Amino acid sequence: MTATDAGLFTEIDHVAIAVRDLDAAIAWYREAFGATVDHREVVEHDGVEEALLKVADSYVQLLTPTRDDSPVAKYLAAKGEGLHHVGYRVADCAAALDAAKATGVKAIDAAPRPGSRGTTVAFLHPKTAFGTLIELVQE
Repeated sequence: MTATDAGLFTEIDHVAIAVRDLDAAIAWYREAFGATVDHREVVEHDGVEEALLKVADSYVQLLTPTRDDSPVAKYLAAKGEGLHHVGYRVADCAAALDAAKATGVKAIDAAPRPGSRGTTVAFLHPKTAFGTLIELVQE
């Protein structure tokens, strides 16, 4: 383990919420909390459109599928709207992924890959993370 005394995570990057109607979700967060979109992007590789709402140094990430075969579309069909995953910032995504795999954590991504906002990301399977999909995020 490297990074800090607290481990490989440096902070929470985002909490991702799967929604069916991105514009309606954005409007709700704006009306209920005064939240505004800091970044919006279509991530073709993952088949999603995201809107990031800034909360201090982190984000609420609203996700909606852009195609029927995306993981978020499958999630919505199976579980409905709600918490999809938690993204944790790491100093080195490859090192964090290797460290997690060395302890027996099942990785979804074999190697880090490009994420939104120019980040590098890797996902860890919820079956080995107490039911929570984890995204490692390197800025």
